[in-house]
Amino acid sequence: MSTLTQKHYHDEKAAYRFVESRIWPNGPVCPHCGEAKRISAMKGESTRIGAYKCYGCRKPFTVKIGTIFEASKVPMHQWLQAIFLMCSSKKGISSNQLHRMLGVQLRTAWFMSHRIREAMRTGSLAAIGGPEAVVEVDETFIGNKKGGRKPKGGFAHKHAVLSLVERGGEVRSFHIDRATAAEVTPIVNANVAREAKIMTDDGRHYIHQFRAFDGHETVRHSLGEYVIGDIHTNTVEGYFSIFKRGMKGVYQHCSEKHLHRYLAEFDFRYNNRIAVGVNDELRTEQALQGIKGKRLKYRDSLAPADRT
Repeated sequence: MSTLTQKHYHDEKAAYRFVESRIWPNGPVCPHCGEAKRISAMKGESTRIGAYKCYGCRKPFTVKIGTIFEASKVPMHQWLQAIFLMCSSKKGISSNQLHRMLGVQLRTAWFMSHRIREAMRTGSLAAIGGPEAVVEVDETFIGNKKGGRKPKGGFAHKHAVLSLVERGGEVRSFHIDRATAAEVTPIVNANVAREAKIMTDDGRHYIHQFRAFDGHETVRHSLGEYVIGDIHTNTVEGYFSIFKRGMKGVYQHCSEKHLHRYLAEFDFRYNNRIAVGVNDELRTEQALQGIKGKRLKYRDSLAPADRT
Protein backbone atom coordinates (compact mmCIF):
# COMPACT_ATOMS: atom_id res chain seq x y z
CA MET A 1 0.00 0.00 0.00
CA SER A 2 1.37 3.43 -0.97
CA THR A 3 2.50 5.63 1.90
CA LEU A 4 0.51 8.51 0.37
CA THR A 5 -2.71 6.73 1.37
CA GLN A 6 -2.00 7.47 5.04
CA LYS A 7 -4.40 9.88 6.73
CA HIS A 8 -1.96 12.73 7.39
CA TYR A 9 -1.44 13.18 3.65
CA HIS A 10 -5.13 13.97 3.11
CA ASP A 11 -6.64 15.21 6.39
CA GLU A 12 -5.53 18.63 7.69
CA LYS A 13 -6.00 17.90 11.40
CA ALA A 14 -4.12 14.61 11.07
CA ALA A 15 -1.35 16.44 9.20
CA TYR A 16 -0.92 18.94 12.04
CA ARG A 17 -0.87 16.14 14.61
CA PHE A 18 1.76 14.30 12.56
CA VAL A 19 4.07 17.33 12.34
CA GLU A 20 3.52 18.30 15.98
CA SER A 21 4.51 14.83 17.18
CA ARG A 22 7.83 15.19 15.30
CA ILE A 23 8.61 18.80 16.22
CA TRP A 24 7.22 18.68 19.78
CA PRO A 25 7.73 15.09 20.99
CA ASN A 26 7.11 16.20 24.59
CA GLY A 27 4.20 18.53 23.88
CA PRO A 28 3.78 22.07 22.47
CA VAL A 29 6.53 24.62 23.03
CA CYS A 30 5.96 28.32 22.44
CA PRO A 31 8.28 29.50 19.63
CA HIS A 32 8.10 33.07 20.94
CA CYS A 33 9.28 32.62 24.54
CA GLY A 34 10.07 28.91 24.94
CA GLU A 35 7.27 28.23 27.44
CA ALA A 36 6.30 24.53 27.56
CA LYS A 37 3.86 24.33 30.49
CA ARG A 38 1.36 27.20 30.43
CA ILE A 39 -0.02 26.39 27.00
CA SER A 40 -3.50 25.39 25.91
CA ALA A 41 -5.12 24.53 22.59
CA MET A 42 -7.35 27.27 21.25
CA LYS A 43 -10.96 26.23 20.67
CA GLY A 44 -13.89 27.52 18.69
CA GLU A 45 -15.31 27.09 15.21
CA SER A 46 -13.35 30.06 13.83
CA THR A 47 -10.06 28.96 15.41
CA ARG A 48 -7.28 27.90 13.07
CA ILE A 49 -6.37 24.21 13.03
CA GLY A 50 -3.42 23.55 15.31
CA ALA A 51 -3.59 26.92 17.10
CA TYR A 52 -2.30 27.24 20.70
CA LYS A 53 -2.21 30.05 23.24
CA CYS A 54 0.86 30.68 25.40
CA TYR A 55 0.09 32.12 28.83
CA GLY A 56 3.73 33.01 29.34
CA CYS A 57 3.96 35.66 26.59
CA ARG A 58 0.19 35.77 25.81
CA LYS A 59 0.79 35.07 22.11
CA PRO A 60 -0.93 32.52 19.85
CA PHE A 61 1.12 30.14 17.71
CA THR A 62 1.07 26.99 15.60
CA VAL A 63 3.72 24.41 14.78
CA LYS A 64 4.41 26.34 11.55
CA ILE A 65 6.15 29.21 13.37
CA GLY A 66 9.91 29.08 12.95
CA THR A 67 9.81 26.38 10.26
CA ILE A 68 9.80 26.21 6.46
CA PHE A 69 5.96 26.28 6.70
CA GLU A 70 5.78 29.72 8.33
CA ALA A 71 3.53 32.27 6.57
CA SER A 72 2.54 29.68 3.95
CA LYS A 73 -1.10 29.42 2.93
CA VAL A 74 -0.61 25.94 1.50
CA PRO A 75 -2.47 23.33 3.62
CA MET A 76 -0.23 21.22 5.84
CA HIS A 77 -1.29 17.94 4.25
CA GLN A 78 -0.18 19.25 0.85
CA TRP A 79 3.18 20.22 2.32
CA LEU A 80 3.56 16.65 3.56
CA GLN A 81 2.67 15.30 0.12
CA ALA A 82 5.30 17.56 -1.48
CA ILE A 83 7.98 16.46 1.01
CA PHE A 84 7.17 12.79 0.42
CA LEU A 85 7.27 13.21 -3.37
CA MET A 86 10.65 14.97 -3.27
CA CYS A 87 12.07 12.42 -0.85
CA SER A 88 10.85 9.41 -2.81
CA SER A 89 11.87 10.58 -6.30
CA LYS A 90 15.43 9.35 -6.88
CA LYS A 91 16.27 11.99 -9.47
CA GLY A 92 13.98 14.70 -8.07
CA ILE A 93 10.58 16.00 -9.08
CA SER A 94 10.06 19.19 -11.07
CA SER A 95 8.03 22.18 -9.91
CA ASN A 96 5.78 21.65 -12.93
CA GLN A 97 5.03 18.11 -11.75
CA LEU A 98 4.31 19.28 -8.19
CA HIS A 99 2.11 22.03 -9.63
CA ARG A 100 0.05 19.45 -11.52
CA MET A 101 -0.12 16.86 -8.76
CA LEU A 102 -0.87 19.20 -5.85
CA GLY A 103 -3.07 21.66 -7.73
CA VAL A 104 -1.10 24.71 -6.55
CA GLN A 105 0.24 27.56 -8.68
CA LEU A 106 3.53 26.91 -10.46
CA ARG A 107 5.42 29.58 -8.55
CA THR A 108 4.01 28.17 -5.29
CA ALA A 109 5.29 24.70 -6.23
CA TRP A 110 8.69 26.19 -7.11
CA PHE A 111 8.92 28.00 -3.79
CA MET A 112 7.79 24.93 -1.84
CA SER A 113 10.55 22.92 -3.53
CA HIS A 114 13.21 25.38 -2.41
CA ARG A 115 11.89 25.44 1.16
CA ILE A 116 12.01 21.65 1.27
CA ARG A 117 15.59 21.69 -0.04
CA GLU A 118 16.46 23.99 2.85
CA ALA A 119 15.05 21.38 5.23
CA MET A 120 17.22 18.74 3.54
CA ARG A 121 20.38 20.81 4.03
CA THR A 122 22.15 19.46 7.12
CA GLY A 123 25.34 21.52 7.44
CA SER A 124 27.00 18.76 9.47
CA LEU A 125 30.43 19.61 10.89
CA ALA A 126 31.48 16.07 11.78
CA ALA A 127 34.22 14.64 9.56
CA ILE A 128 33.35 11.74 7.27
CA GLY A 129 35.52 8.65 7.07
CA GLY A 130 37.66 7.13 9.78
CA PRO A 131 40.06 4.19 10.32
CA GLU A 132 40.05 1.86 7.28
CA ALA A 133 37.47 4.06 5.51
CA VAL A 134 37.90 5.10 1.88
CA VAL A 135 36.74 8.53 0.72
CA GLU A 136 36.57 9.20 -3.02
CA VAL A 137 37.08 12.79 -4.16
CA ASP A 138 36.15 14.05 -7.62
CA GLU A 139 34.65 17.01 -9.43
CA THR A 140 32.11 17.41 -12.20
CA PHE A 141 30.81 20.30 -14.26
CA ILE A 142 27.24 21.26 -15.02
CA GLY A 143 25.20 24.06 -16.57
CA ASN A 144 26.64 27.29 -17.93
CA LYS A 145 27.85 30.29 -15.99
CA LYS A 146 25.90 33.46 -16.66
CA GLY A 147 27.52 35.29 -19.56
CA GLY A 148 30.11 32.54 -19.95
CA ARG A 149 31.19 31.73 -23.48
CA LYS A 150 31.86 28.15 -24.44
CA PRO A 151 35.53 27.76 -25.37
CA LYS A 152 36.91 25.19 -27.80
CA GLY A 153 37.97 23.00 -24.88
CA GLY A 154 37.75 22.83 -21.08
CA PHE A 155 35.01 23.57 -18.55
CA ALA A 156 35.68 27.19 -17.56
CA HIS A 157 32.19 28.20 -18.72
CA LYS A 158 30.46 25.61 -16.48
CA HIS A 159 29.64 25.41 -12.75
CA ALA A 160 32.12 23.21 -10.88
CA VAL A 161 30.90 20.75 -8.24
CA LEU A 162 33.18 18.90 -5.81
CA SER A 163 31.90 15.76 -4.05
CA LEU A 164 33.41 13.65 -1.27
CA VAL A 165 31.91 10.16 -0.98
CA GLU A 166 32.74 7.66 1.73
CA ARG A 167 32.32 4.15 0.38
CA GLY A 168 29.28 2.70 2.12
CA GLY A 169 28.73 6.03 3.85
CA GLU A 170 27.66 9.56 3.06
CA VAL A 171 28.38 12.18 0.43
CA ARG A 172 29.10 15.89 0.75
CA SER A 173 28.95 18.15 -2.27
CA PHE A 174 30.14 21.72 -2.73
CA HIS A 175 29.76 24.31 -5.44
CA ILE A 176 33.27 25.64 -6.09
CA ASP A 177 34.48 28.43 -8.34
CA ARG A 178 37.18 26.33 -10.03
CA ALA A 179 38.68 22.88 -9.62
CA THR A 180 42.07 23.96 -8.27
CA ALA A 181 44.22 22.73 -5.42
CA ALA A 182 43.68 26.04 -3.61
CA GLU A 183 39.89 25.42 -3.52
CA VAL A 184 39.74 21.65 -3.24
CA THR A 185 42.35 20.99 -0.54
CA PRO A 186 40.80 23.10 2.29
CA ILE A 187 37.39 21.48 1.70
CA VAL A 188 38.83 17.96 1.89
CA ASN A 189 40.91 18.83 4.97
CA ALA A 190 37.85 20.26 6.75
CA ASN A 191 35.46 17.41 5.94
CA VAL A 192 37.45 14.15 5.93
CA ALA A 193 38.96 12.39 8.96
CA ARG A 194 42.75 12.09 8.82
CA GLU A 195 42.47 8.31 9.45
CA ALA A 196 40.71 7.83 6.10
CA LYS A 197 42.32 6.89 2.80
CA ILE A 198 41.72 9.24 -0.14
CA MET A 199 40.99 8.03 -3.68
CA THR A 200 41.15 10.43 -6.65
CA ASP A 201 41.84 10.50 -10.36
CA ASP A 202 45.09 11.95 -11.67
CA GLY A 203 43.95 15.57 -11.91
CA ARG A 204 46.82 17.98 -11.30
CA HIS A 205 44.96 19.63 -8.39
CA TYR A 206 45.03 16.31 -6.47
CA ILE A 207 48.78 15.61 -6.74
CA HIS A 208 50.72 15.85 -3.44
CA GLN A 209 47.76 17.48 -1.66
CA PHE A 210 46.64 14.76 0.78
CA ARG A 211 49.76 13.58 2.60
CA ALA A 212 48.15 14.26 5.99
CA PHE A 213 45.69 11.37 5.47
CA ASP A 214 46.23 7.66 6.00
CA GLY A 215 46.89 7.24 2.28
CA HIS A 216 46.19 8.67 -1.15
CA GLU A 217 45.68 6.36 -4.11
CA THR A 218 45.23 7.53 -7.68
CA VAL A 219 43.64 5.99 -10.74
CA ARG A 220 45.08 7.42 -13.96
CA HIS A 221 42.11 8.26 -16.14
CA SER A 222 44.41 10.09 -18.56
CA LEU A 223 46.01 6.72 -19.40
CA GLY A 224 42.72 4.85 -19.66
CA GLU A 225 42.92 3.35 -16.15
CA TYR A 226 39.61 3.14 -14.26
CA VAL A 227 39.92 0.28 -11.76
CA ILE A 228 43.06 -1.20 -10.22
CA GLY A 229 41.99 -3.59 -7.48
CA ASP A 230 40.13 -1.41 -4.99
CA ILE A 231 41.61 1.79 -6.40
CA HIS A 232 38.88 3.65 -8.30
CA THR A 233 36.47 6.57 -8.15
CA ASN A 234 33.42 4.63 -9.36
CA THR A 235 31.36 5.43 -6.24
CA VAL A 236 31.55 9.19 -6.62
CA GLU A 237 31.06 8.89 -10.38
CA GLY A 238 27.91 6.86 -9.71
CA TYR A 239 26.66 9.69 -7.52
CA PHE A 240 27.42 12.21 -10.28
CA SER A 241 25.45 10.04 -12.70
CA ILE A 242 22.29 10.32 -10.58
CA PHE A 243 22.88 14.03 -9.96
CA LYS A 244 23.34 14.88 -13.64
CA ARG A 245 20.40 12.78 -14.80
CA GLY A 246 18.22 14.62 -12.33
CA MET A 247 19.55 18.07 -13.17
CA LYS A 248 19.38 17.59 -16.94
CA GLY A 249 16.33 15.34 -17.24
CA VAL A 250 14.10 16.68 -14.44
CA TYR A 251 15.18 20.19 -13.49
CA GLN A 252 16.81 21.07 -16.83
CA HIS A 253 18.01 24.48 -15.64
CA CYS A 254 19.56 25.71 -12.40
CA SER A 255 20.97 29.15 -11.67
CA GLU A 256 24.19 29.50 -9.72
CA LYS A 257 22.23 31.12 -6.86
CA HIS A 258 20.31 27.90 -6.20
CA LEU A 259 22.89 25.23 -7.05
CA HIS A 260 23.83 24.66 -3.40
CA ARG A 261 20.19 23.77 -2.61
CA TYR A 262 19.98 21.22 -5.42
CA LEU A 263 23.23 19.68 -4.18
CA ALA A 264 21.73 19.48 -0.69
CA GLU A 265 18.69 17.67 -2.13
CA PHE A 266 20.73 15.02 -3.96
CA ASP A 267 23.13 14.62 -1.02
CA PHE A 268 20.17 14.13 1.33
CA ARG A 269 18.59 11.36 -0.72
CA TYR A 270 21.95 9.61 -1.16
CA ASN A 271 22.74 9.80 2.56
CA ASN A 272 19.27 8.42 3.38
CA ARG A 273 19.08 5.69 0.74
CA ILE A 274 17.69 2.16 0.72
CA ALA A 275 21.21 0.71 0.89
CA VAL A 276 21.63 2.13 4.42
CA GLY A 277 18.16 1.01 5.53
CA VAL A 278 16.16 4.18 4.88
CA ASN A 279 12.94 3.80 2.87
CA ASP A 280 10.74 6.55 1.44
CA GLU A 281 8.73 6.96 4.63
CA LEU A 282 11.79 7.19 6.89
CA ARG A 283 13.42 9.59 4.43
CA THR A 284 10.39 11.85 4.72
CA GLU A 285 10.65 11.69 8.52
CA GLN A 286 14.31 12.69 8.25
CA ALA A 287 13.41 15.70 6.11
CA LEU A 288 10.85 16.80 8.70
CA GLN A 289 13.60 16.88 11.31
CA GLY A 290 15.22 19.69 9.33
CA ILE A 291 12.27 22.07 8.98
CA LYS A 292 12.99 24.13 12.12
CA GLY A 293 14.86 27.42 11.90
CA LYS A 294 15.02 27.43 8.11
CA ARG A 295 12.36 29.85 6.99
CA LEU A 296 13.00 31.03 3.44
CA LYS A 297 11.13 34.10 2.19
CA TYR A 298 9.96 34.16 -1.42
CA ARG A 299 11.69 37.44 -2.18
CA ASP A 300 14.99 36.13 -0.80
CA SER A 301 14.78 33.06 -3.03
CA LEU A 302 14.63 35.10 -6.26
CA ALA A 303 17.67 36.00 -8.26
CA PRO A 304 18.26 39.81 -8.34
CA ALA A 305 17.11 40.01 -11.98
CA ASP A 306 13.79 38.36 -11.05
CA ARG A 307 12.89 40.89 -8.34
CA THR A 308 10.40 43.61 -9.16
